[in-house]
Amino acid sequence: MKRVSVIIVGGGGRGTIYARLLREISEKAEVVAVAEPREFFRERIAEMHGVPAENVVPDWRELASREKFADAVIIATQDRMHFEPALAFSEKKYHVLLEKPLAPDLASCRVLAATVSANKTIFSVCHVLRYTEFTRALKSVIDAGTIGKILSVQHLEPVGHWRFAHSFVRGNWRREADSSPVLLQKSTHDLDWIRYIVGSAPRRVSSFGSLIFFKKENRPAGAAERCLDCEIEAQCPYSAPRFYLERIRSGDTGAYVESVTGTPTEESVLEHLRSGPYGRCVFACDNDVADQQVVNVEFENGATAAFTLAGCSKYGDRRVTIFGSLGEIYGDGERLSVFSYLTGETREICVPAPAVADRHGGGDFNLLNEFVDAVRSGNTSGIVSGAEVSLETHALAFAAELSRKQNRVVEMKDFLSNA
Repeated sequence: MKRVSVIIVGGGGRGTIYARLLREISEKAEVVAVAEPREFFRERIAEMHGVPAENVVPDWRELASREKFADAVIIATQDRMHFEPALAFSEKKYHVLLEKPLAPDLASCRVLAATVSANKTIFSVCHVLRYTEFTRALKSVIDAGTIGKILSVQHLEPVGHWRFAHSFVRGNWRREADSSPVLLQKSTHDLDWIRYIVGSAPRRVSSFGSLIFFKKENRPAGAAERCLDCEIEAQCPYSAPRFYLERIRSGDTGAYVESVTGTPTEESVLEHLRSGPYGRCVFACDNDVADQQVVNVEFENGATAAFTLAGCSKYGDRRVTIFGSLGEIYGDGERLSVFSYLTGETREICVPAPAVADRHGGGDFNLLNEFVDAVRSGNTSGIVSGAEVSLETHALAFAAELSRKQNRVVEMKDFLSNA
């Protein structure tokens, strides 16, 4: 069976992760082209895979305008840059692995889902939580009937105070108009995962949340516009120099440092903190996305779920408790505890270690591997995050945002017919 030829569109954090993981399955797939406007990221992927110079370009449109020359494309651009390339490459009959979200509005999501269906595109959205070893172990327990019927789910995403400050206060996803609401950008994963676990379509949703902490009125006395000029920086948990320089000094020059500078040195980081967005005081930025949010969902089968996104939190794995008719399950990404109402006993279940370590408990690798196998064989049974599935999840996120902004319960049936 021949190797799948892959184009990577967007060579930042997510694009680089998939480029690296493709080396783990080099017998199945190869990268033959990369499109990325920033030279450092573009050339890194090109060198990683020995991509021919003529296929290393700053703009994806150049590749999409050619006759089809590869099997598949991985699209990992910024949020509002997903829809256009996904549409263009699907029309050229490429198979598509697309970072979430599909698009920043429901109408565009519907157009994309219809297009990939019409073109018979093998299409997978990067809802990586569905593919983790933790989720696979959890689904096995639920599907075996161990806790009976699912009645309710409590799910927490502790984003991490430093991670939230990096991405959603100082970084690329700080403004809804430039990217998307934080619920769609960060927690589409979670809404999708809850729907997958419950196994039923959402009936209605309510949501509350706002930007209440990372704003100018909460700026401490004596705080400067930039951390490097601030006399109280050493006492601030959101200190940019501490966050980025500690990573440099420990040898961690991954995505967070690369967001600041493509040259991972102390001198380069300091230079960018003096003038770039990542050196600003978290109370002196132009951010407008919510820093905390709750979402409540009632599903068609009667089950309910309560989801919390916590921007100010200790960073850690997502935590979930699932209440069933015969027992309950607690999980934290690494372990599962199953309590039986009948016996009163708790059983610990070991979650297998991922075949290839990644940032999502094997989810990134498993997602990619299933997509490549589907393209090679034409058998899409391993893809559990297709277009129609993801469209439903996105609709739930959009409905939750409508609820939050209009302070009302949103009926999904009405929302979908009127949207």
